[in-house]
Amino acid sequence: MKQTLAAFLLGLLFALGLGISGMTQPQKVIAFLDVTGDWDPSLLLVMASATLVYLLCYRLITLRRAPLLAEKFSLSTARHIDARLIAGSVLFGVGWGLSGYCPGPALVALPGLAPATLVFVASMLAGMLLFKLGEKWHNGRAVTPR
Repeated sequence: MKQTLAAFLLGLLFALGLGISGMTQPQKVIAFLDVTGDWDPSLLLVMASATLVYLLCYRLITLRRAPLLAEKFSLSTARHIDARLIAGSVLFGVGWGLSGYCPGPALVALPGLAPATLVFVASMLAGMLLFKLGEKWHNGRAVTPR
């Protein structure tokens, strides 16, 4: 219960930050990405602030033996860059650049019911479903005896 409440409160804080910073406005994000045109650098401050907070908090938090609401840390051990990671990064960047949304801000903007937001979220969910179906198909196929 404590973890659920903490997740809700931190998600709410994150959503408020996205809304206040303007990251839920696709036109603002696209203006930030348009470095050769009418560039809006304000999101650079948002990203720099988030990075600074992360760097400071990560160092302080990992000095502890365990997180406050879990028995142990669950940190990724992956250290390699492969084609799948690059392809996913490219797809994410292209989608962000074309739509002005990434998943977090899109979900925060969803209650506004803007048609572009609805299309983006529906497309995002469809992509997630296709990925899961493809993963199941691939895994099922890989273990099927011949």
